Amino acid sequence: MIYITGDTHGRFERIRHFCWRMKTKKEDVLIILGDAGINYCLDALDEKVKTRLQRMPITLFCIHGNHEQRPECVVGYEEQERFGGMVYVQPQYPNLLFAKDGEVYAFAGRKAIVIGGAYSVDKEYRFQMGFPWFQNEQPSEEIKQRVEAKLDEIGWQVDMVLSHTTPLKYEPREAFLPFIEQETVDKSTEQWLDRIEDRLDYRNWYCGHYHIQKRVDKVRFVYENYIALDRPVKDE
Repeated sequence: MIYITGDTHGRFERIRHFCWRMKTKKEDVLIILGDAGINYCLDALDEKVKTRLQRMPITLFCIHGNHEQRPECVVGYEEQERFGGMVYVQPQYPNLLFAKDGEVYAFAGRKAIVIGGAYSVDKEYRFQMGFPWFQNEQPSEEIKQRVEAKLDEIGWQVDMVLSHTTPLKYEPREAFLPFIEQETVDKSTEQWLDRIEDRLDYRNWYCGHYHIQKRVDKVRFVYENYIALDRPVKDE
């Protein structure tokens, strides 16, 4: 079984309950749409989290968010091929997989491209509190070029997009934090995703980031709900 859920931010109690309720096995995969929070502290605390997650009866497939370091910047990760594309993994935690932006993966008969990253509206707060913030949270020009080159290669046609944030036209304004002035928010990633979405032939787009559960056209915002990809490609 392949499942999709939203941000966990290092808190996995609901995932443990989900595994217990669904009687999952290591062969089952849960896609987390960014901000898993597994590579956040970059110290022994992260290792404790990974050790606990390694014991869980499921494989986590994590998209890059804006509250975690990119795995390629963390010591110990190597690239392996999984689900038809390259992932980052530490050998001691083989069930914790991290997607590579611009790779295309096969899940339950569906072709999915991954596009992670977003801007942190809590950036200044994290500075003030001494919490980690990662300068490479948004996709770089190199990553954007890699994504577009892959889309050129596959003819701009996929079944699914798995991203952290959303194309700008689908921004859920009702989820905006009232104390954040929107003119201070860097929306360059969302603007780029807008251009991607305009050209792309796709069936479903799944994203997290906004901590809401909502569907607009073919775009679905996922948070603490779970979507099962247990059938061949179809419109949902």
